[in-house]
Amino acid sequence: MSRPGFTVALIGCDGAGKTTVARALERDSGLPVRYLYMGVSSDSSNRQLPTTRLAHVAKRRRGAEPDTGGPLATAPSSPPGGPLRRARRSVRSALRLLNRAAEEWYRQLLALAYLRRGHIVVFDRHFTADYHASDVSGASRTLSRRAHGLMLTRLYPQPDLVILLDAPPEVLHARKGEGTIASLGRRRDEYLALGATLPRFAVVSATQPLEDVIGQVAAIVRQHGAAA
Repeated sequence: MSRPGFTVALIGCDGAGKTTVARALERDSGLPVRYLYMGVSSDSSNRQLPTTRLAHVAKRRRGAEPDTGGPLATAPSSPPGGPLRRARRSVRSALRLLNRAAEEWYRQLLALAYLRRGHIVVFDRHFTADYHASDVSGASRTLSRRAHGLMLTRLYPQPDLVILLDAPPEVLHARKGEGTIASLGRRRDEYLALGATLPRFAVVSATQPLEDVIGQVAAIVRQHGAAA
C-alpha cells in the first residue's frame, strides 16, 4: 500500500513565481508531486469543469478581461434597478456561486484521488487563500460571498502546508506589470495576515534566484513529509 500523500498550497501575488516553482517541483524535485491549479484563471487552469470553461468563453466574447489573479476584495457595485432587474441579478449571483462551488469541489476531488495514490499534491494558488479577504473576513460582504466564505472555512478541506512566495510589491509589479503597487501591497498583507492564523505556514523570499526559491520550497516540503 502506498504511503498517504499530503497537500501543499503555493500562494503569493502575481509575479511571485507560483506556477514556475510548482511545475519545477513536479518535474525536477524527485518527489511524487502532482500539480493542480486552484485559482480562478481559465487560461491557467489545468483541470476545469466544462460549465466553468463555457462561462469564461462567454465572458471573453462580451469583452471581459481574462481572470489572471484572485477575486477583488470588494464586489463591484451594481447600478440600482427595478424589482425585475434585481431579481435577475440575484439569480445570476446564485448561479455563479453554485458553479464556483462545483468547480472548487471538483478540483478537491481530483486532489483526493491523487492523495490516495500517495502523491504530494502541489496547489498553484488556493481558493481559501484567494477568497479569504473578500469572502471570509471582508467587512461588507454580499449574501453569496458570506455563503461562499462559510463553505470554504467550515466544509472545504484546507492544505496540509501553505508556502507564501513573498516579495515587495515594487518587485512584483516590475516583473509582470499587472495591477498596481498599492493593490499588490494589499494582497501581500492579506496573505501574511492569513498565514498568521495557519498552523503550518512558511514564507520563502521570491526575490532570490529561481533555483534557490525552488530548492528552499522543496526542502520545506520534504521536511513536512518527514515529520508527517
